[in-house]
Amino acid sequence: MSRQGAVKNRAPAPIQISAEQILREAAEDIEEYQAYLVGRRKNYEDNIRYRRDHIGTWVKYAKFEEQNKEFERARSIYERCLEVTHRSGELWLRYAEFEMRSEFLNHARNVLDRAVAILPRIDFLWYKYVYMEELTGNVSHCRAVFERWMLWIPDDNAWLSFARFEMRCGEPNRAQGVMSRYVETYPSAKSFLKYAKFSEYELKDYDLARKVFEETLKNLDEDEIIENPKVFQNFANFEERRGEHERARLIYLHAVKMLNLDGESTNKLRRDLYSSYMRFEKKHGDKKGIENLVKLQKTREYEQRIQKDSLDYDAYFDYAKLLVDDDNFAQVRDIYERGLGALPPGNEKKYWKRYIYLWINYALFEEINCGDVSRACEVYLACLDLIPHNLFTFSKIWIYCAKAHIRANKLAECRKILGKGIGILSKSKLIAELKKVIEAYLAIELALGEVERCRQIHLKYLELVPQNSQEWTTFAQLESNLGESERARAIFELAINQEELDMPEAVWKSYIDFEINEGEFDRVRSLYQRLLEKTSHVKVWISFAQFEALQDVDTSRKVFQQGYDALKQEALKEERVLLLDAWRVLEKREGTSTSVGKVESMMPRRVKRRRMVGDQEWEEYFDYHFPDDKEDGTGSLRILEMAAKWKQQQQDEDSDSSSDGE
Repeated sequence: MSRQGAVKNRAPAPIQISAEQILREAAEDIEEYQAYLVGRRKNYEDNIRYRRDHIGTWVKYAKFEEQNKEFERARSIYERCLEVTHRSGELWLRYAEFEMRSEFLNHARNVLDRAVAILPRIDFLWYKYVYMEELTGNVSHCRAVFERWMLWIPDDNAWLSFARFEMRCGEPNRAQGVMSRYVETYPSAKSFLKYAKFSEYELKDYDLARKVFEETLKNLDEDEIIENPKVFQNFANFEERRGEHERARLIYLHAVKMLNLDGESTNKLRRDLYSSYMRFEKKHGDKKGIENLVKLQKTREYEQRIQKDSLDYDAYFDYAKLLVDDDNFAQVRDIYERGLGALPPGNEKKYWKRYIYLWINYALFEEINCGDVSRACEVYLACLDLIPHNLFTFSKIWIYCAKAHIRANKLAECRKILGKGIGILSKSKLIAELKKVIEAYLAIELALGEVERCRQIHLKYLELVPQNSQEWTTFAQLESNLGESERARAIFELAINQEELDMPEAVWKSYIDFEINEGEFDRVRSLYQRLLEKTSHVKVWISFAQFEALQDVDTSRKVFQQGYDALKQEALKEERVLLLDAWRVLEKREGTSTSVGKVESMMPRRVKRRRMVGDQEWEEYFDYHFPDDKEDGTGSLRILEMAAKWKQQQQDEDSDSSSDGE
């Protein structure tokens, strides 16, 4: 009996040995432990030689040495990696964090100092440097690092970080000096506004903040001020907060005169400034002024639109927003109730899409503006009772309702609502909406750390739609993230054994990637073999060969040859060309001139042919003739050879007749 037909015993061993037991036994035997370390180091060194520019391999190697308390070796690995690529800020950061974790502060300081000297434009290296110095209480050195950083003229956040550092050190004068240098370096509206805000909220120096605003209007060009109406708005808001209403009014009037403000401006910043002016006048101006005029005008406009068309839901939105700005909550509720009473004309989802947002806005108004989460929950529940779920539904309503109950500290009701939604949607066969609800449910339970509930939800979803490849993959990924490799493997096995899957190739790919990440290369080979039993697609062969190339090039060549023979047997010419192209790329990268020549000799010749596609209709197409197909003696190739001989014979006869005539 051939070995190929033998069936391996895949049953688990009767005695299972845990990883913890193996490690404990290894720790007891020093020689075995040292041999283990040597083996692992050799494996890492081999990987580094193969993928020298791959930083992740170096970092894993260094972490391995760090876990084994071999700090000098880990440091040596980082230094070797820096010799390969010293322009990687992430690598410097990993190096510095290693030294900090190991409590080698001087080494960490040295690493960060070298890093910022080589890569001064990478901000997170500077942030890590000053963070370490401040954390260790080395204030003077931290200040010196900031000063070095400022010489490179970094972005706004760096200056603000410097100033806030000085505030934490109890040096407000130094912080003020830093912000002064900042606006001198970046003389723009943005920098002046940040300085003013810092002076007001951090330094608590209101006179300085007012002076900064005045310097902004004095030093900046008029064109820049016109392009940044927020300067006037922030200045006026500052004076309003200080109780200087007349000063604020003068600033607004100056802005109106300078920028020609009106409520219909196309520029959003100017409209916002005008709206701020209106709000200011409503608070501190004459009651008979702009406030009543604008309010009455808008109210009349919205009422006319609602009377003209009761289904104009945008009018309800704008009307309610106007009244919310006026803090008239009773009228806002009345507007929303009127809008909710205008039901859509038919039980079709396209008519309900805009109407549903009335319910959402109403609930948000109750929760945010009125601070009544319980009433918001009631609004959502009333909306769910109104929707004809047997025809269509809105997943966002189920989700928003559940989240509102969470904010109301009603977790049990939240789960009941989502469970009810899953049941109704599964009966109505609304798969797309069901998927969104289940994903939201999973996100909530995962955020709460309820892993078992997540598993139950996944299982329920797979019972409803077992052909969903993405759900199988997501479920397996969850178990993988939890460190449950055996569970994830079992889920993948169940998935690939399903009779129907919408995207089986995605499940197989995820399964293979999972085993590669686990380092189970024998399992990966087994998966490829099982997949090739189901399909002989050229991409599977190429992927299999490329995987083997990471381990052994000769094995990869054997896989390519097997794939080529299988595709040849199935007479798939274009697929053979694709496989040969991939094979040639591998040989050019890893092989020799001899191996490349061998693959080149297998490449086909492209010829043009004609075939009949209808009655008296022919079309031209391209075909491939492979060198090894000549040995088969196929009929089509013999016909071509005979035609070539006949053509050559005709040319010889023509040449003979012309010579006789002469």
